[in-house]
Amino acid sequence: MPLMPNIYHKMGRFGFSLLRHISSLTSASRKCCLHQRVFTGSYTSTIVGHSCQQHWRGLSSTALRQHLQDLSGPEQRLLDKLYEGLIGGQRASLAESITLVETQHPRKKELAQVLLQRVLAYRREQESRDGGKPVAFRVGLSGPPGAGKSSFIEVVGKMLTARGHKVSVLAVDPSSCTTGGSLMGDKTRMTELSRDMDAFIRPSPASGTLGGVTRTTNEAIVLCEGAGYDIVLVETVGVGQSEFAVADMVDMFVLLIPPAGGDELQGIKRGIIERADLVVVTKSDGDLVVPARRIQAEYTSALKLLRRQSKSWNPKVVRASSYTNEGIPEVWAKLESYRDAMLASGELQGRRRAQQKIWMWSLIQDNALSHFQNHPSVRGALPLLEARVTRGEISPGLAADLLLKAFSSSSAK
Repeated sequence: MPLMPNIYHKMGRFGFSLLRHISSLTSASRKCCLHQRVFTGSYTSTIVGHSCQQHWRGLSSTALRQHLQDLSGPEQRLLDKLYEGLIGGQRASLAESITLVETQHPRKKELAQVLLQRVLAYRREQESRDGGKPVAFRVGLSGPPGAGKSSFIEVVGKMLTARGHKVSVLAVDPSSCTTGGSLMGDKTRMTELSRDMDAFIRPSPASGTLGGVTRTTNEAIVLCEGAGYDIVLVETVGVGQSEFAVADMVDMFVLLIPPAGGDELQGIKRGIIERADLVVVTKSDGDLVVPARRIQAEYTSALKLLRRQSKSWNPKVVRASSYTNEGIPEVWAKLESYRDAMLASGELQGRRRAQQKIWMWSLIQDNALSHFQNHPSVRGALPLLEARVTRGEISPGLAADLLLKAFSSSSAK
């Protein structure tokens, strides 16, 4: 499945140029066995020559040990408390841990990475004891506004907790431009599930950046799995590009659509339909049963024309009603069939490995752009060049090249 282009196509000419310039800077100044200190985000890392590749294997361990040595007594006690509470399944510790990974404070971001490394090690140990089988099943859900996503998640979540599962719901909400807070408030829309002690609901404000969605939600998934939640549902609002970001962090992507006419569904991008592993026609009850059946037939025909993403699974179209519960057990049966087929073929594990690479490049893109924008040479020239571009005096491409040259020439000194 072609996962990598989804992150690359978002970067565009400028993003590629920036990464190419940064890469050329490090490779041009790299010497065998010569260690250089370079700035990467909020950390400093060691760039080494080709004959020192063995250093890379211990680099993450060295960085983690350095962070642990730098921890103050209160910071160490905080991380110990969060970790012990998290793996003990305490919802309060999970909520506090997610708040820590969402922070933009540089020092707290470092603490969050130390916590995540401990949780990742704990998860790897669990998976190794279970023959490499993932500890949780990650499902992404998307759909246009009014598709009944919250009602569907609540009904499915209650059914799963009744069967002995622990369910976490991570909702990628749009953010208020004024306050930066979430607008939709999932806990107010899933009242019964939010009171279930075997469920955890957490809205994650998108904050206007896809990179923020990817990083925060990915790390929240890791924390939820560490806390013992074996089903992780990631809901996106169904607007903008966030569906693509969510599809690249889950095992299975489910598209929910209402039984509306064709014109009302034109807002669903073809790319999203292509990424769907399962399409659920919601609200299939009462007078809407007939249009729901028609939509089911139309989408079944349409999916046959699209390129298959998996050798082990053909996307299905099913109907369900959150009001009558009709079709809900059948939907979960399809999800289980998908998981079993993908695990048996090894595709699920392969998808997760590819997603880790996408996650890494997404973070590189965000950090490289932030480093570029905050560089003194760029910060000084940027207002003038932006003004000249808006007046039509120079092309955007020339302005980008001038800024990159200013960045590379000063960074090379």
